[in-house]
Amino acid sequence: MNRPRLKKYIKPEHIKDYPVGPSFEAGFLTSENSGWRTEKPVVNNSRCTACRQCYLCCPEGVIFKKDEVIDIDYSFCKGCGICARVCPKKAIIMRQEKENE
Repeated sequence: MNRPRLKKYIKPEHIKDYPVGPSFEAGFLTSENSGWRTEKPVVNNSRCTACRQCYLCCPEGVIFKKDEVIDIDYSFCKGCGICARVCPKKAIIMRQEKENE
């Protein structure tokens, strides 16, 4: 399963160095984008059947399978809650984001 990864962006120094088309390689982000999230999804692995419905519906591609359980990369999760809504076993709940986490 592919998910976003950080990659340093080097700003071109001259106009001729700018690419024609997309300005960055697909699948990479230049910074974490979860700082404004108000709620985050939390997986209850005892209820989860690893059907991967959440993975299929995640618009950010941050859900992955690790050691036979579903996990979420919170560095890039925007907290949209789609994964919690589509989970047939209600194994994902949205929890309030805490400032000190």
